[in-house]
Amino acid sequence: MAAALTALALSRLLGPWNTGTGPAYRELADVVRLLILDGRIPLDTALPSERSLCSTLAVSRTTVTAAYASLREQGFLSSGQGSRGKTRIPELTPFGPALFGPQPPSTGPLAAPGLTAPGLTAPGLTAPGGLVDLAYSALPASGEVVHRAFAAALTELPALLPGFGYDALGLLPLRQAVADRYSAAGVPTQPGQIMVTSGAQHALTIIIRTLADRQDRILVEHPSYPHALDAIRSARCRPVPVAFADSGWDLPAMEAAMVQQQPKLAYLVPDFHNPTGMIMPDAQRRRLARAAAAAGTVLVADETLRDLNLDGVATTPLAGFGSTVVSIGSLSKSHWGGLRTGWIRASESIIQRFAAARTTLDLGGPVMEQLAAAHLVRALEEPLPALLQMLRRNRSTLLGLLAEHLPTWQVAPPAGGLSVWCRLPGPISTALTVLAPEYGIRLAAGPRFGIGGAFERNLRLPFTLPPDKLETAILALRAAQDRLDAAPQLRRSLTQAPAVAIA
Repeated sequence: MAAALTALALSRLLGPWNTGTGPAYRELADVVRLLILDGRIPLDTALPSERSLCSTLAVSRTTVTAAYASLREQGFLSSGQGSRGKTRIPELTPFGPALFGPQPPSTGPLAAPGLTAPGLTAPGLTAPGGLVDLAYSALPASGEVVHRAFAAALTELPALLPGFGYDALGLLPLRQAVADRYSAAGVPTQPGQIMVTSGAQHALTIIIRTLADRQDRILVEHPSYPHALDAIRSARCRPVPVAFADSGWDLPAMEAAMVQQQPKLAYLVPDFHNPTGMIMPDAQRRRLARAAAAAGTVLVADETLRDLNLDGVATTPLAGFGSTVVSIGSLSKSHWGGLRTGWIRASESIIQRFAAARTTLDLGGPVMEQLAAAHLVRALEEPLPALLQMLRRNRSTLLGLLAEHLPTWQVAPPAGGLSVWCRLPGPISTALTVLAPEYGIRLAAGPRFGIGGAFERNLRLPFTLPPDKLETAILALRAAQDRLDAAPQLRRSLTQAPAVAIA
């Protein structure tokens, strides 16, 4: 039986929705839309009748009727018997106002901040002016290990110099090392199933360009990794967001989205999801792989954070549950972002398609980096224990600081990865991000991880910095929140977050 939302329950979710900054029907529609995108109103849920809602909210029937009509036009509400439509995923088109339907107001708490327009260049990852940078979750290189790998690569380079140096698949020693790691994890893999790329983002770009056409739908978790959303939009594909349930992945919603929307691809981060930090259990992986196979959807599993397993949770790579799963890996999180070495694992036939499509982007990766990466992949156990121990300490420090200085923030401790996904006491993510540089820190606003202005009540905080820097950052966040609490009107005026690159 489909879920239904009472007028009283919806009223509680809405909170103080009528700010007076625009027509009441538009503000009501905007808040309901964000509640759907935020996952607080699940998909396929019947909204209250117009009569009951206008009575509960003490507004005119015209206001509720117009709000529901706007939601239907945007694709967030189905046409139902009478006025009880059900929440649904919109038909999205890339770029421009059509991507999100009619846009929210340009000012006020429902503005859609933090979105970087296509074609605009975002600043680099280096925080200006000595700011403590919380906009990206990445680590400095494990210097000695990386240095040794490059020294060894330098001795091996002369043997390759007589060749042309172009290889769309990548050097065999690296492909063999990556294949061996998948086999050791319970997913038998041959080198012919691996293609080396210039990082995970490069890998995703190749996958999308090969397996999807313009206007094709690509299912994404909501929230999701911002640069993955950027890659989908750049390919002129349509992102289909599916929100998380409170306990993790909403498998019924994902299955319904596959049936309703028939996406070509589904981009997922099943291992210490970025930004939430959640990990998908094997039972859900198996179920998801079956649903995708039945729908003809190719699952793309981003595994760049898989090795950062802080609590030792045992899972099988998603490729172990389906032959059509395409996996993405990288050394950027486990060793250093500056290596720019990643890979794709798929069937040999699909790998050959990727290699053919890659020639429109480049003719192969740098040889020296691949030689060094082969050493790093084979010896991953060397730097990993110390790295995980450091991250556990940092995670504990961050969680303790949040509990002490920001007790109204809700945080679910992640079992791995590099960051926590905070639930804020109000829709203040963008306002905090705008104020942050005044307090010596740089943030990435929650809406940067979503579609249509969602996640104003969320903020990703990495625990990659040392404890003293984390303490400085949390004290600064507390000072910024105190300022917002003392002057609530700032929330309406600080509506455009600075564009920052995110890792």
